[in-house]
Amino acid sequence: MSANTQPLIARDVHRHYRLSGKDLHVLRGVNLVVEPGQRVFLCGASGAGKTTLLYVLGGLERPDSGDVQVLGQSLYHIAPKKRAEARNRTMGFVFQHYFLLPELTALENVMLPAMIGGTKGEKRARELLDRVGLSGRLDHLPTELSGGEQQRVAIARSIINDPAIIFADEPTGNLDATTGAGVIDMLMSVVSEDKKTLIVVTHDQSLAQKGDRKLIIKDGGLVE
Repeated sequence: MSANTQPLIARDVHRHYRLSGKDLHVLRGVNLVVEPGQRVFLCGASGAGKTTLLYVLGGLERPDSGDVQVLGQSLYHIAPKKRAEARNRTMGFVFQHYFLLPELTALENVMLPAMIGGTKGEKRARELLDRVGLSGRLDHLPTELSGGEQQRVAIARSIINDPAIIFADEPTGNLDATTGAGVIDMLMSVVSEDKKTLIVVTHDQSLAQKGDRKLIIKDGGLVE
């Protein structure tokens, strides 16, 4: 298990969109420090910019200005290829819509980030699927799995490369309350056991109480 001793740092992050001829300023000089091992939940009204901020923090969407540092490395002052390598090596992602490849089995979906990183990872993928309670579903395609099972596959996939930080965008958004609670408990258990940093976007205030910090994005800034 890799040790993460450096915080995630966002400095003066701005992001706007051009919609119907008007500028919509979503992030207005966001500053944030997330310490290693913290579990942070980002909340806010629909359209407030929660997902935009998560994507900027995770190197998926370039801000208009400002920068993000992960493990001491700038994400936006490096070449796109280097940024993609940093994402693969140091970050894991869990999305609302799972984003499992439909033609791949559960095992193959979990192995995918490892294969992109240059290793096969089958033994670890099997161990991770067993850890999330899916040892009997290795050869199942996504269409043969329930929503909760698909999200557990996505959680296993997010940690295959032993990343320092897990980003989760509305991970329970497509699940009923009971299944969603089980998935978030599974995610919290995994990151706590492995001492990983977790940043979650959610609209569910009850879920947000499970973290170490709850941040609310409002008017382009963060309120704690």
